[in-house]
Amino acid sequence: MSYKDITFSREELARYNRHIIIPHFGIEAQQKLKAASVLVVGSGGLGSPLLLYLAAAGVGTIGIVDFDVVDESNLQRQVLFGIEDIGKPKVLAAKARIGNLNPHVNVVTHNVQLTSKNALEIIEKYDVVADGTDNFPTRYLVNDACVLAGKPNVYASIFQFEGQVSVFNFTGNDGEKGPQYRDLFPVPPPPGLVPNCAEGGVLGVLPGIIGTLQANEVLKVITGVGETLSGRFFVFDALSFDTRTLKITKRPNTPAITELIDYEQFCGVKAAERKIKEISVEEFIEWLQAPEQIQVIDVREPEEYREVNIGALLIPLASVSAQKEKILRDKKVVFHCKMGGRSAKAIRELEDQFGFDNLYNLRGGITAYLERLS
Repeated sequence: MSYKDITFSREELARYNRHIIIPHFGIEAQQKLKAASVLVVGSGGLGSPLLLYLAAAGVGTIGIVDFDVVDESNLQRQVLFGIEDIGKPKVLAAKARIGNLNPHVNVVTHNVQLTSKNALEIIEKYDVVADGTDNFPTRYLVNDACVLAGKPNVYASIFQFEGQVSVFNFTGNDGEKGPQYRDLFPVPPPPGLVPNCAEGGVLGVLPGIIGTLQANEVLKVITGVGETLSGRFFVFDALSFDTRTLKITKRPNTPAITELIDYEQFCGVKAAERKIKEISVEEFIEWLQAPEQIQVIDVREPEEYREVNIGALLIPLASVSAQKEKILRDKKVVFHCKMGGRSAKAIRELEDQFGFDNLYNLRGGITAYLERLS
């Protein structure tokens, strides 16, 4: 259906009135927004303001790709979420928040890790892709999938006090395709040279500033109003308030992208997601009743533990490494949280950093356990 066939209810016209009355924007640009579909990769620091403002602006369909769960440490900058969302899958918490903000928006959730196996299938369904990730494997994956699918890639990144924004793979009014991410960064930096936000930190307000600028570029790409950052690379320093806009061009020697590859290997890092040992609630009950003793560890926050617990040893997720000596190595150890996401992160951290091989995640967390007993 053409955007010109898009109609609005009385409630929508009232909601978008401040858009519609802008000269050179008007009802036509609002129709384009409602007709458009945008895939947001990552619902964290950048994704939070990005999703809120795309939904508020009236983008018709918003897809969200994220396989993480909300953690207390996220709340310093990920304003999409509240304390009631801790332990929930981010895509589900984001969908609920967007529904409360604008019920006229269709939200599609992809509670999966974006990989070379599923990226094209997901991305090709959308008109525009907005990359709000914080790691190089996913950035290159998103870029390459956008190039293969012919989709514009609205890019942003943040680290400590600096933010960056650009638009890649965008076809202008002259029919010319603009530069892609690999024209700027043909290959990733050596492993460990550039830490992510979890390792190096980020000023809490910075993703709000940069994510909003990223949303602005998405709206310009969709509506054709204004001049996008295609061919330009915007850099913002929050400490000095200095800004720079660098010109970028297509490289004649940028390798052609013909397929998606193993991006963890390409970037010299391990895959972000791998299988961990899990047990069902039924298995957990059997283990509790068996003669062989097990250790049970709860990685939720103290206030959650005080509200309801099953007598497990409390070691909040943020302190599992510091308290590793309390975790047994000669018995089965079952980790749980509210729904299973935080406990899975704790297990990966302990296995990767300290070589534990006796850890099990309680699938569904304490929620599933209590439901089974009721």
